[in-house]
Amino acid sequence: MNAKRAQLLTDRLHQVTDRMTEACRTCGRAPEDVRLVAVSKFHPAEDIAVLAGAGQRHFGESYVQEALAKQTQLVDQDILWHFIGGLQTKKARQIAGRFALVHSVDSEKLATELARRSADAGVLQPVLIEVNMGEEQKAGVDPEELGALGEALLELREDGVGLDMRGLMCLPPVFDSPEQARPFFAKLRELRDDLSGRLGLPLPELSMGMTGDYVAAIEEGATIIRVGSALFGPRPSRG
Repeated sequence: MNAKRAQLLTDRLHQVTDRMTEACRTCGRAPEDVRLVAVSKFHPAEDIAVLAGAGQRHFGESYVQEALAKQTQLVDQDILWHFIGGLQTKKARQIAGRFALVHSVDSEKLATELARRSADAGVLQPVLIEVNMGEEQKAGVDPEELGALGEALLELREDGVGLDMRGLMCLPPVFDSPEQARPFFAKLRELRDDLSGRLGLPLPELSMGMTGDYVAAIEEGATIIRVGSALFGPRPSRG
């Protein structure tokens, strides 16, 4: 690893965490209540190792094979892996028990298969429900169907195995100004609170906010932000 690159990555991590801390203080939240997931897809294991060495624990990947390869390369690092990309049902077997949190459950079919594979592996897999915020081309359950999916997930946990529903995730439209994304973050928080009340279940996690808008997301209640380019720089082409 080039020493200049390593220093740049470390400096960027400090810049992001400093902004997170300031955002939390501005809105009266404790900094430890918000976790940073470094979105490392397409970036080399060497970059991840540098940030892990600087204290970053949570890393997000979107492609199963790439994620599993990096887990093997970095098995000695103190890393908690998050799966943040779209997930095909046929990949559920490879996911179960390999990630601290799966952010992208968006159908009963996927949830049922992931729960089955988790039970086969003897694990309770933490998951979030991904909510579609109005863009047809994006994944996620429609808000009108969220309650039914949440109720279905409740049935997929038994005797310490299956799925552990932890909250919601969203990918709002991309805007020039982070303020334009704020209503979508507020809406996800409202949906989470309504679902929690409907199910009688604490749903502590809200995964929302990326490089361009994570401050607004924190101010609207995010507990997890997913930041890539502010840490790693421009994303390389998938090769």
